[in-house]
Amino acid sequence: MNFQVMMEQLAGGMLASMGIFFLTLIFSLPLGLLVAFGRMSKNRVVSGIIGFLISVLRGTPLMLQLLVVYFFPYYLFGWSIAGWRFPAIIVGFSVNYAAYFAEIYRSGIEAIDKGQHEAAYILGYTKTQTFFRIILPQVIKIILPAITNEIITLVKDTSLAFSLSYMEMFSIAKQIAARETTFLPFLVSAVFYYVFNLIVAFVMRRMEKRLAYY
Repeated sequence: MNFQVMMEQLAGGMLASMGIFFLTLIFSLPLGLLVAFGRMSKNRVVSGIIGFLISVLRGTPLMLQLLVVYFFPYYLFGWSIAGWRFPAIIVGFSVNYAAYFAEIYRSGIEAIDKGQHEAAYILGYTKTQTFFRIILPQVIKIILPAITNEIITLVKDTSLAFSLSYMEMFSIAKQIAARETTFLPFLVSAVFYYVFNLIVAFVMRRMEKRLAYY
């Protein structure tokens, strides 16, 4: 196989990895906020259940969770899992990262002084207005470094989709390396992950600077 053909195949895998990355962020960031609200609920039953689920998701390997999500429709209900591979990957990644984001959101929200809630109430703000106009902008500034770390980890974790035989960057690199007995595909993959994370870090630093006025 010549170098150009190899790069074309790896480029296809790169697009697949980027698809997992962006779809996971789109679903997990808002889901994480909802989970954080459940975790902070005054209802002990709700808070306890959400806390237990977060503990399970953070305490077990993502690869195992992907396998569970992929196979459970068949083993529990006898449903066909044809065509379920990619949706299972997105569901597994999104739910797992939502658990991590939920704890990050919670720590940020709890770091805001209670006096700001009281001041907003005196000024006539509703709870929803208080959260989205006053609390959330400050929370985002506080949690941005932690969110950046998780996003960088997500770039590398996209390679775990190989456990479901999905042809993303790492899977294709392994396939080419085994067939051609060369280490070059792994080097190309490493450069891709590194450059992608450099871009992520740059974008997140720009966001931090834009929020520096808080």
